Amino acid sequence: MLDSYKLDFTLLEKLGPLKSGGHKSRIDGACVMEAVAYVAGEPWSDHPECVSPVIGAFLRNWNDSLPTDADRDRLLKPLIPLIINTRSTHAIEEQRSYLALDWMIRTFLPTWLRLAKIHDHADKVESLLSIVDGVTATAAGLVVRAANKAASKAGDAAWVAAGVAAGAAAGAAARAAAGDAARDAARAAAGAATRAAAGDAAGDAAMAATRIAARDAARAAVGAAAWDAGWDAAWAATRAAAGDAAGAALKETCDELQLSAVDLVKRMAAITPNPVGGNF
Repeated sequence: MLDSYKLDFTLLEKLGPLKSGGHKSRIDGACVMEAVAYVAGEPWSDHPECVSPVIGAFLRNWNDSLPTDADRDRLLKPLIPLIINTRSTHAIEEQRSYLALDWMIRTFLPTWLRLAKIHDHADKVESLLSIVDGVTATAAGLVVRAANKAASKAGDAAWVAAGVAAGAAAGAAARAAAGDAARDAARAAAGAATRAAAGDAAGDAAMAATRIAARDAARAAVGAAAWDAGWDAAWAATRAAAGDAAGAALKETCDELQLSAVDLVKRMAAITPNPVGGNF
């Protein structure tokens, strides 16, 4: 683990404003994750070893979805000290991925639904239990898919403007975080089954791996539906508004969700292993 007292965060000033995309070296600029690697003294990369893969997936996507360097500096730079040394166990990473999924379903989605005046479905989505595991994710599926269908009917024309707004508001980032962790969990389960194949429990391990993979696939599918529904609702909201009012409504919604997404990253970073071993 890196010693936080020895990290030199003044190095961030040498990088200048955070940039979109990947870069060959700091001379070309840096995205938020490349900046983390630089400050942490790691080889230049947008996948620093010291950062949670779930948080990394979220921030790489959000970094590139934000429209300006100023937005990246304002929202992402303050998070850099908080996400160093966050890489943890599979159990912790899965917990973080469910936080991202829960935020996308119960915060991101109903915010756009309300802007599109689809209040009945927004109420139903907000009333869902927290998404913390495969059971709660599966239970949310019917409600999310119904919202997706309603939002799809409501929206049609303003795809580009609303899509940019939804991306800037971190919806795609949350989907990326949940999806990456789901794939990691499925690979880990498959690996566990392979290691167990030498013993008599090989069949049981394979079945367990299958159940875990199915659960994670369901979670990823629910997340995709939530993202699609949120995007459709954003399109509908853009279409329903007019002129300056449309821009103001979208900006207000984006600002609200961006602050909420910053809080989400802080909550994901704050999850640490139970010293007694309960999270392992």
